[in-house]
Amino acid sequence: EQVSPVGPVYQAGTLSGNPLAMAAGLAMLDGIDRDPSLYDRLEALGRRVESATQAALSELNLTDRLCFQRVGSMFCLYFAPGPVRSWDDAAKCDGDRFSTWFHHMFQRGFSLAPSPYEAGFLSTAHTEADVDAFTAACRESLAAAFLGDSP
Repeated sequence: EQVSPVGPVYQAGTLSGNPLAMAAGLAMLDGIDRDPSLYDRLEALGRRVESATQAALSELNLTDRLCFQRVGSMFCLYFAPGPVRSWDDAAKCDGDRFSTWFHHMFQRGFSLAPSPYEAGFLSTAHTEADVDAFTAACRESLAAAFLGDSP
């Protein structure tokens, strides 16, 4: 009764108030209550993505052109030198190269946000095998985008 249109509080956002989104949110909160170690698992998966991606960047000699940044299970591979700490930094992204990489990732079965400025997210549904498949596809797609390799 406090939320608009009945009450004085206006609340809006993607899927706000959507019954399915609300049920998913409540289920997630219940899951956290039952298993607080899930944050440790998410952190471990995030480290796994970061380590493998950094290794691929190093192997492909792209560490001066790309920047991988992560906080917990949220990550972004910027197609710009890093670190990226502001819009001015992010605006240096190579959008054309990102688009090429994005399409190679899609061909390998990974549907990512199509913008070079959006983050990726891991969830408790992801496994180590999922992360390994993602990072292998990432390495192959980087090679294709930057070196013309299409393994």
